[in-house]
Amino acid sequence: MSTKYHKPVLIDEVLETLNIKDGGLYLDVTFGGGGHTRTLLESNPKIKIIGLDWDLNAIEQGEKLREEFPERLQLIWGSFAHLYRILKKHKVGPFDGILADFGTSQFQIHERDGFSVYNETALDMRMSASHYKITAEDIINDATEKELCEIFWDFGEERHARPIVRRIIEERKRKRIKTTKQLADIIEKLIGKGGKIHPATRVFQALRIFVNKELENIDAFLPIALGALKPGGRLACISFHSLEDRKVKHFFKEEKEKGTGVIVTKKAVSASDEERGQNPSSRSAKLRTIEKNSV
Repeated sequence: MSTKYHKPVLIDEVLETLNIKDGGLYLDVTFGGGGHTRTLLESNPKIKIIGLDWDLNAIEQGEKLREEFPERLQLIWGSFAHLYRILKKHKVGPFDGILADFGTSQFQIHERDGFSVYNETALDMRMSASHYKITAEDIINDATEKELCEIFWDFGEERHARPIVRRIIEERKRKRIKTTKQLADIIEKLIGKGGKIHPATRVFQALRIFVNKELENIDAFLPIALGALKPGGRLACISFHSLEDRKVKHFFKEEKEKGTGVIVTKKAVSASDEERGQNPSSRSAKLRTIEKNSV
């Protein structure tokens, strides 16, 4: 698999929490570079996995892994937000376990236009151009001051949202903002360089989430995923920022209260100190798992 995809996080914890069973059928709805899927396949020779991803490049790259496990791995191109239609179309399921890793892959960050604060590319940010037409460039140049403030605060929790937006509006009157460098430079000149992360990071996060409807997709995915499990099957979700984790936490709590699920992880599982040292992207990862009730 391509090394440009992000190194899968919480591998041991995922194996443990999914409680892999002989003969089980599992679904990885964020196949990416295939790291989690490979580990699951290698952990038990008697399971089968369906890998789903809305990035066509991930599916094409995944053919190499499918060739290694031709009888045990099936790849499907599609968004987990459309899980119900995908499962119905391909006539697959129910599952013994479903895994969702909501993190952005290193391939997307470094190879897709618009994702990196440090690479100068077109201000696009779409994970799949086939699924979404509006780009980050469209939003930055066409949205109102109020709309931009709401996006930066709601999806990036950016405390400097208002002054940043005012500066963006000033700049776009002079010249359309078309590249990541233009946007990053505008914010850096206003905020300064201090801190461990680039000052434009939260704005970029907010735009990426908004462009790709990431939180809406999670809302659409969670109930369908739980419904697609066999009784006793488990849904494991890995989140990388508080907005995602909050969605998962609240959904699991609601299902527990309804009696449809049992929360396996009493609190979010984080990466070990060893993993954090080896893989910096794991530092913000949180894993939560719920088991579907038999009733």
